Amino acid sequence: MKEKKSAAQFYRKYGIMVILLVLFIVSAIVNHNFLKPKNLINILTQISVVTIIACGEEMLIVSGLIDLSAGLICTGAMCFSAGILLKTGSVTLTILTGTIFGAACGWVNGFLVTHFKLQSFIATLAMTNVVKGAVQLYTNGQSIGGVDKIEPLGHFKVAGWVPVPVIIMLACVFLIDMMMRHTDLGLQIYAIGGNEKATIASGINTRRSKRIIFTLASALTGLAGVVLLGRLVSGMPSVGSGYEFDAITAVVVGGTSFLGGIGTVTGALVGSIIVGLINNILNLLHVSTQIQLIVKGILIAGAVIVDTMTKEDRKSM
Repeated sequence: MKEKKSAAQFYRKYGIMVILLVLFIVSAIVNHNFLKPKNLINILTQISVVTIIACGEEMLIVSGLIDLSAGLICTGAMCFSAGILLKTGSVTLTILTGTIFGAACGWVNGFLVTHFKLQSFIATLAMTNVVKGAVQLYTNGQSIGGVDKIEPLGHFKVAGWVPVPVIIMLACVFLIDMMMRHTDLGLQIYAIGGNEKATIASGINTRRSKRIIFTLASALTGLAGVVLLGRLVSGMPSVGSGYEFDAITAVVVGGTSFLGGIGTVTGALVGSIIVGLINNILNLLHVSTQIQLIVKGILIAGAVIVDTMTKEDRKSM
């Protein structure tokens, strides 16, 4: 029993870092160019959009909630922002449009969960279909081009080597990490996920907190959609679906408990890097997309199983 508990404690503290180290070694063996700064920056650029979404999913999952609409909200933000840029030519208005669109969707999700007492996966699943239909109506299933003004957001490199998407990603991770560690809302996120009834008894308005969490999480997703627009330089209605599962995978692989109350956004960043490295290795080995999906599914299941086992161990201690 003691050995089992010590193994669980070791995994909780060091597990993801050990996995990350192993993947770095494997990647370096598979690809001799892997450790070159240019390649490492390229991997960070590839995971930037999903990691920004993961920042929002982190807050929700720690709170005991989840957002299955994040991928389509990202798509919607990308397409509607592209339309605004095409009409106005304003990059600032484009960024605001995507972020506000995301925030509005998040507020609706939070309202459905808190006012009508819907389970978060049901409310966000409904939002997925609403946004998907709205995007198809707006774009008629066609990509929106002619938005070259947004290209610097996706391709410009600060100091000649750090892409803007990486800077935005790291800024989001830093700000959300500070918020979760040092603000009242951050404390409420952990309290709601740990024991909502006790949180309510302490006088905290959890309904309001949940709406704020959903709104902020989806605002990040909307921003991710604008970053994606900058990377693709086109509003593509077929891109973005499934990003929510990549983000959720990053969050749970990064050590966040699906049972709520445990996790950090820096862990989500590490989880996102791990998923990115696995994708990179599988692509180098020419593994099919179908097999990659199977691997991601196994990752989610494995992370949740380990989390459940370690949580049971903590309760028995």
